[in-house]
Amino acid sequence: MLSAPLGQGVPPRVRFCPSPTGNPHVGLVRTALFNWAFARHNKGTMVFRIEDTDAARDSEESYDQLLDSLRWLGLDWDEGPEVGGPHEPYRQSRRMDLYRDVAGKLLAGGYAYRCYCTVTELDERREAARAAGRPSGYDGHCRDLPDDRKAAYEREGREPIIRFRMPDEPITFTDLVRGELTFTPDNVPDYGIVRANGAPLYTLVNPVDDALMDITHVLRGEDLLSSTPRQIALYGALIELGVAHRIPAFGHLPYVMGEGNKKLSKRDPQSSLNLYRERGFLPEGLLNYLSLLGWSFSADQDVFSVAEMVGRFDIADVNANPARFDLRKAEAINADHIRRLDVKAFAEACEPWLRAPHANWEPEDFDRSAWEAVAPYAQTRLTVLSDITANVDFLFRREPVEDGASWQKAMKEGSGALLRTAREKLAAADWAHPEALKEAVLAAGEEHGLKLGKAQAPVRVAVTGRTVGLPLFESLQILGRGKSLARIDAALEKLGA
Repeated sequence: MLSAPLGQGVPPRVRFCPSPTGNPHVGLVRTALFNWAFARHNKGTMVFRIEDTDAARDSEESYDQLLDSLRWLGLDWDEGPEVGGPHEPYRQSRRMDLYRDVAGKLLAGGYAYRCYCTVTELDERREAARAAGRPSGYDGHCRDLPDDRKAAYEREGREPIIRFRMPDEPITFTDLVRGELTFTPDNVPDYGIVRANGAPLYTLVNPVDDALMDITHVLRGEDLLSSTPRQIALYGALIELGVAHRIPAFGHLPYVMGEGNKKLSKRDPQSSLNLYRERGFLPEGLLNYLSLLGWSFSADQDVFSVAEMVGRFDIADVNANPARFDLRKAEAINADHIRRLDVKAFAEACEPWLRAPHANWEPEDFDRSAWEAVAPYAQTRLTVLSDITANVDFLFRREPVEDGASWQKAMKEGSGALLRTAREKLAAADWAHPEALKEAVLAAGEEHGLKLGKAQAPVRVAVTGRTVGLPLFESLQILGRGKSLARIDAALEKLGA
């Protein structure tokens, strides 16, 4: 039985190795986060490697997005693009000579062989195996071909792929998340490592890079678990060839599930990292939530800093069961992180949403002193930073937002008379104190038989355009007496009152 030992006794070296295809997604970020936290907790090394051997799908735009996303999240790396390191280059497209060299050594050592089977032949034999109730993986047809048969195939013009020769014994390893696992030979047939055109496959380049970069721990998604026994066998060959020094320890992270108990895919709108960035999630809030997809800080605490996570992270605490992505919980955790900011940091974080194209007011109408005054009240109300625009636009627009639904909801029969009374009392109030403005509206409501909640609704819509928002009386004070009364006058005119 071939067994892979658990990597121990050396400072950990982990890697995050995405392919630059499409936009980064939250499952990918969760994998990066767990690798990063493991490295930082254990005083190890984080290697960032780009697996860009698929020229048809890889793009420089995606590559740039990957780097930008990791920087935004604060997930730094010790070796990799733009940082360098002892194992450069860190892009697979620039390491082809290394892969060709290793493939040649595997062939020369008898660990791999050329396979001349055509796609049609493979399909026919797989179908026959299924019909007979046998495993339908590769049947080893070319494993021990005599030289004359190889020559005949080559005269036919067949272009062989290179297959790795799997050992004829079970492979056992201890998964850091799932415990001891064993794969029998009938479930792990010989597999391709180099295409017929000479291009190396992921099945070769990924473990070769891990070996050459001396990776000690491989933390990756559960969807790659079936390839692990193949890689362990390949590591055994690479060690015998002097290419590798060890078999790394593997840990397979649980699936992130979306709606309907299905794995969250790249096509799911909720999976795009850009969505959360554009909505104004804080990096720390998003990382906090993503860390809970398969791991927990403690039984009674869901909100914590990235530094606190690093201090407690243990891969042994990762749960093997699938983790469900819950947008509402992600938003609630982000809101907690917004409230944790000091007011100055909060105000700075909101800046992008106070400028074009997000702002719905003219740039010259933005009043920084008003923004700084209202920021402490806004901070307690936001779920994501992009909410700030609608919460404070009444301060900077020359007229409040036209919201017909809010107007219909607040302006009931008798609202004109109430507004007229409220205007009189607000005009006479002391605008230096929000409490005095509250007393004025309360008194107006009492004259019309209304409690404060009902009395303030028409005032809020007249001044801000919306039925909900920041604390009304603090908002009135910050907007100022002249602008507030002018908006009430405009509402009275619209009401014909």
